[in-house]
This record gives sequence, C-alpha cells and structure tokens, in this order.
Amino acid sequence: MKLWQKGKTAHKKVDQFTVGKDREYDLVLAQYDCQASIAHAKMLAKIGVINSQEGEKLTKALKKIQKQASDDKFTIEDKFEDIHSKIEDLLIEDLGDLGKKIHTARSRNDQVLVAMHLYLKHELTEIKKLVRKLFELLLSLAKEHQNNLMPGYTHMQVAMPSSFGLWFSAYAESLIDDLYFWQSAYKIADQNPLGSAAGFGSAFPIDRKFTTESLGFTELKVNSVAAQMARGKLEKSTATALSAIGSTLAKLCMDICLYMGQDFNFLSFPDELTTGSSIMPHKKNPDLFELVRGKCNMIVALPNQIALLTANLPSGYHREFQLVKGPIIDSVNEMKSCLEILIFSLPKIKVKKNITDQEKYDYIFSVDTLNQEVLAGKPFRDAYRELGHAIEKNDFNPNRNLKHTHIGSIGNLGLESIRKKMNTLFS
Repeated sequence: MKLWQKGKTAHKKVDQFTVGKDREYDLVLAQYDCQASIAHAKMLAKIGVINSQEGEKLTKALKKIQKQASDDKFTIEDKFEDIHSKIEDLLIEDLGDLGKKIHTARSRNDQVLVAMHLYLKHELTEIKKLVRKLFELLLSLAKEHQNNLMPGYTHMQVAMPSSFGLWFSAYAESLIDDLYFWQSAYKIADQNPLGSAAGFGSAFPIDRKFTTESLGFTELKVNSVAAQMARGKLEKSTATALSAIGSTLAKLCMDICLYMGQDFNFLSFPDELTTGSSIMPHKKNPDLFELVRGKCNMIVALPNQIALLTANLPSGYHREFQLVKGPIIDSVNEMKSCLEILIFSLPKIKVKKNITDQEKYDYIFSVDTLNQEVLAGKPFRDAYRELGHAIEKNDFNPNRNLKHTHIGSIGNLGLESIRKKMNTLFS
C-alpha cells in the first residue's frame, strides 16, 4: 500500500531502490507518528471536520498502535512503503472508512517532520541525562584524585605538573560546552511543523496552536515553507550537538588508551574491561575505549555528511531528505551506547600514585622552580635564563613544593563552580 498510489504501481526495482531502509528506520519513529496522529485526530474533531465520536475512536485505535510500537511489537511488511501507510491501513482495518479520514489536512511531509521533531526532542533529552551522569562521575573522580599528580603535556612533550583531579574535571567542564550546542539543537527540535502539509499549508481551517500545545512543543514553526526547509537543518543541528559531545568523548578515550600503555602506565582497568591477544599472552587491550573513540570520531563527521547531502537544494521537499533519517538515528543510538559504556566503566578506573616522583619527570617542575625565584624578587627574564643554563648543564634541582592557589589550577579545582555552570543548563 502506498498513500500516493492511484492505480498504477512502480517497478519492483524502483520500489526497492526508493524505499531502501525506510521501513527499518520508520519502526523507530512509529510511536511518534502515532503521537502526532492522535493530536491531529483531536484537532480534526475540534474544528468539525470529523465529529467528536470519530475523534475518540481514532484516538483509541492510534493509542493501541502506539503501545505496540513502544513495546517493539510493531512490524512494517514489504507491501507497505512506510510507517504512514502501515498505520493508515491498520486504522482502516479497525475502523473502516473512518480510518481513511486520518490523512485529511496533512501530507507525509509534515507527518515525518513532526515525528522526527518529537523523536529528536525525546532522544536529545535522554542524551542530556546521560551527559549529566557522566559529568557527575567525572567530578567525583576529580575530587577523589585531586592530590594525585601526573605530567601535563604540550606537543606530546612533558610540560608542567597536572593532576588527575584537573584531568577529570577538564572533561567534565568540556561537557558543559557541548551542552551549549545541545541547547541550540533542542530549540530547533522544539518547534511544531505539523500543519505545513506538503510545505504550502492547507485549505482546511486547521488549528495549529492546538496541535502545538497537545504535542508539548514550546513553539510553532509558523511558515509552512520554513517548516519544510527545516528538513536537514533539524538533523544537522542535532548532528552538531552529537559531534561536540563525540569530540570530547573521543579525546577522553584517546587519553585513556595512551595512559594505559606500558610507556605511560598512569592508569589501568580490571581484566573484565579489557581484551586479550590471540598470540600475545601479556596483552590487556583497551578495545572498549578504542571503539568509543572510533564511533565518536564517525559521529564528529556527521554534520559534514548532512551538509553535503542537503547543500544547495532549493526550497520545498526533495527525496534526498529521506537519506538523512538513517544516519541521524544510528548516531543517536551510538552516542547513547558510548555514554552508557563510559558511565559503566569509568568507576572501575585505577589511578597510579606518585607518578611525578620519578626522575624522568623532574623537568615538569622547572616552571614552578622558576616562579619561586621570581616570587623571591628575581626578574622573570633573568630567572628564566639562569634556569635554562642550569638545565643545559644538567645542574637542575627541581622544587616539588607546589603552591597553585588560583581557581582552575591543581591546587584549587573549582569543582563547585563547574557544577554551578552545569546546573544552569538544568534549571
């Protein structure tokens, strides 16, 4: 069944090519399509296109289908082109001619748009909750390990003293920046496109404010053409938010993989979180963190993929927009799985102590040694030059008595200030 079919059918090869994996991804959107259809049915009853009894029957039937979809008991057979045709067929089977009225005053264009808006609103909210969990975990690890020093690096060379407290809390605060991108994506998703139909509105006297309130949207996407122009932009804004989070997670996992190596040996994980080698008995591989790194790096590329797919398309609907659905749904699922596995694994991290006591890290204390000379009254440039000569002559005596007091330093992490910033995103 195809909603556009008027007697003739497309060639099977054309049908297979144009439908692609739509049925697979539509299963994800099914419950949201039902949610929007319920609001639409109530609105049709409100404006008198159907009577209140018909509206109640449609609502009851749609809620039954929605329950099946949310319980993963819903299927889309090959004879149906998409979720919309399957749901309409079920309504006709259940309610007869009344089921044929559900498509009044709308198009598949605004159907899939509103389902995508509802889906991404929900998933962005779930991702935000997971980011907050990871944030709190990182802050707790920062507090636990605030006195455990580690080398800080620039250009992959040992540079200055850092600490695991500073390292963990750096990633916590970076997640706040990522959620600023999230705010933009959520703002775009939180607009109701239902009623824009094929992109040019409808002759029916529909009540778009009613559906906006019924579906829990904060704003109405007012202009019908603008609503259709949101195709691709909605997904790209979400991809940008996912990309920002993915970049942070990938960098965190890169650090973990590096620091787990024997040449660094800064941290480790229990055997249950590592894998082995088929020929090297000693191996404890960080596959988990490598996969998070890889998956997140693929997500980082997603905004560019969507931008290239939708670039220079004129206004109105184009079938390319259908190709955006799969990558964004897959990336949402991958992001959630990456966040969940990090939340599961990081509490088991084992941090090595007294790392910087090793002689090979003496030079990371050069700046602090220099600063003590300056605080004692010596001009900075003189102290810098003298210490440089001492290092060249192998006559450097490091001062390991660190006194870092400013907020955001190893001696004053400012964890509550970081948490306060995050709290503003949840107020």
